[in-house]
Amino acid sequence: MLPEHNFEALRLELSAKAKNGLDFIGAATLVWAAIAFVWTLPVSVPSKGFITFCVGAAVLPLAALLSRVLGTTWKLPHNPLQPLGLWLNFAQLFYFPFLIFMLMRYPQHFIMTYGIITGAHFFPYAWFYRAWPYACMAGLIPVGCLVLGLQLSPPDLYLIPAFVAGALLVLGGLLLGSYRRNRQAYLLTSPAGR
Repeated sequence: MLPEHNFEALRLELSAKAKNGLDFIGAATLVWAAIAFVWTLPVSVPSKGFITFCVGAAVLPLAALLSRVLGTTWKLPHNPLQPLGLWLNFAQLFYFPFLIFMLMRYPQHFIMTYGIITGAHFFPYAWFYRAWPYACMAGLIPVGCLVLGLQLSPPDLYLIPAFVAGALLVLGGLLLGSYRRNRQAYLLTSPAGR
C-alpha cells in the first residue's frame, strides 16, 4: 500500500504531465462546436443524430494532435494511476447503447442525452487530476442540457451542443489554472519534477 503522500505525488504528476487532460477538452470543444453546426443542417433529427455519432469519433484523433501541440504525456509507465485515465474515458462508451436507443426511439432527445453523458463522465476526473472544475462541470453540463432539452423545439436543438461547447471552453480555461497550480506543487514536491 502506498503512503498517502506518495499517492498524492502520483496524482500531481498526472496533472502536471497530462496537463489535466486539456488535449481531450480542447478536442471535445471543437467536436461539440461541429456538432452544433450539424444540428443547424436542414436534415431530419435522426440524420443529425447519426452525423453526430460520426463527428464524435473525431475526439481521439484530435486529442492526439492537440497532445503534440500542447506537449502532454499520455503514458507514464512508472505511475500506477496512469492507466485509470484511459479506463475513465472509455467508461462512457458503455452508455452508447442508451444513446442508440434514444436515437432510434426518441431522436429529439438524443442530443440532450449525449450532452448529459458527456458532462457527467467528467466527475471522476476531479479526483484523478486534483481539479475541481471537472466536478463542477459534471453537474453543470448535464443540468444545463436537461433544462435546454425540456424547453427547446426541434429547430433550436443546436443550442444544446452549442451550450456544451461553450461549457467545455470554460472548463478548459479553469483546467489551465488548475494545471498551473498543480504543476507548481509538483515541481516543489517531486524530485523528478525538479
